[in-house]
Amino acid sequence: MQPVKNVIVVGGGTAGWMAAAGLSASFASNSVAVTVVESSEIGTVGVGEATIPPIRQLNLMLGLDEDEVVRKTNATYKLGIEFVNWGALGDRYFHPFGDIGHDLGGVPFHHHWLRTREGAFSDYALTTLAAYAGKFGRPQDYPGNVLSKMSYALHFDAALYAGVLREVSLKKGVTHIDARISGVNLNSETGFVDSMQLSDGRTLTADLFIDCSGFRGLLIEEALKTGYVDWSHWLPMNRAIAVPSAVTGPAPPYTRATAGRAGWQWCIPLQHRVGNGHVYCSDFISDDEAEADLRANLDGPAIASPRPLRFTTGRRRLTWNKNVVALGLASGFVEPLESTSIHLVQRGVAILTSLFPARGIVQAEVDLYNKRMTAEYENVRDFVIAHYKQTQRDDTPFWRQVREMPVPDSLANRMAVFANMGRLVIDSHELFKTESWSAVLLGQGLWPAGYDPQADKIPLIDARNALRKIKGLIQSGVDTLPGHDEFLSGRRAQL
Repeated sequence: MQPVKNVIVVGGGTAGWMAAAGLSASFASNSVAVTVVESSEIGTVGVGEATIPPIRQLNLMLGLDEDEVVRKTNATYKLGIEFVNWGALGDRYFHPFGDIGHDLGGVPFHHHWLRTREGAFSDYALTTLAAYAGKFGRPQDYPGNVLSKMSYALHFDAALYAGVLREVSLKKGVTHIDARISGVNLNSETGFVDSMQLSDGRTLTADLFIDCSGFRGLLIEEALKTGYVDWSHWLPMNRAIAVPSAVTGPAPPYTRATAGRAGWQWCIPLQHRVGNGHVYCSDFISDDEAEADLRANLDGPAIASPRPLRFTTGRRRLTWNKNVVALGLASGFVEPLESTSIHLVQRGVAILTSLFPARGIVQAEVDLYNKRMTAEYENVRDFVIAHYKQTQRDDTPFWRQVREMPVPDSLANRMAVFANMGRLVIDSHELFKTESWSAVLLGQGLWPAGYDPQADKIPLIDARNALRKIKGLIQSGVDTLPGHDEFLSGRRAQL
């Protein structure tokens, strides 16, 4: 029950500096002292370039001006993700941010669409039509305007964003130590981390340690032997190759994920370059073949050498163990398909601040934190697995395997319920809501046998007219938006 007044964050990068920024913004520096220990000799993964809309809440909480963030990180705007070749070869669909249509008669919109089949489902999302038109604008302040529904995130250079968080943290009194950690000392009675030895001979002590040391898990795993829950039987991707390419035209305001023969390729447009990567399973394709496939599908010439990454999908058995909280890659890794890596760090920091052990570490609060973070990871896990499971592809051994694999009961039940009557029961704490699940499941060809009969309360002709009106209003709003490149023009970094 020793009060927690001194926190050490192990590792920098996006995760480490997000933890420092969040804690320093939430607590007075004279009540909670935060120190970040990182070594400039050790690089970070730094390929997390795509985000989802909650990143805007973090920036707002930290008092960051979004235009300044866009300039400092060479950012572009993101309205959703386009998926190519996922349901079947030649297919494409869009997972938009924000609303898709709106409820009619208290019945979720997708049931009315299933009843009428009036046009393409995702075309009832403002962000889909804006993305494909290459347009962008921030939400309008008055709710009567369709543009008030605009939802978006950012593509940015992760290393530059970490620099922005570092700057904010230091201004709020966070201490920064550039040094390697040479040893970790545990308390022989409690098993807690007592102190760390630095390579320069110093010893650092703290009441709480936050492990942002990446896949290595210096404290959470190497010191505390927490253990890892392996999800590779559901998410068999275990390697990635990242390479930037030159900008060849205006940046589209969305991420593209293109499925290949044994994995998929991301394409993330920034102001100064395009981020590309190939996520794949080495059981079905060699590293050389994976790199060749990546290079063959670049939109422009590569401007740096490919960077390989290896990982095992899953999570730590405990994200908070004794006096160590793991964030980022140290806590687990699902895979980057839905751009959730940075968000899971953000959620970890937010939940930690809400349960911060100011009076001392209490096991009940530790258990609650672990329960909530397990739910965060498992909800994301199920959503990502659905992209692989719900495919008609059988053109390669990889796609046949993921199509036929058993999935977690939580996902199997959700897909079965949706396949029957299109119903989706989403808990309030889940990241992905009805719009996201319906966009992905329908986009990949899971057509329900029926729809909620409550939709029949509205005469069919009235339902069709309502859908046409919704689509017309959305299109009229998109027509008034500036081009994405035009909107960026006054916010560009000086390259």
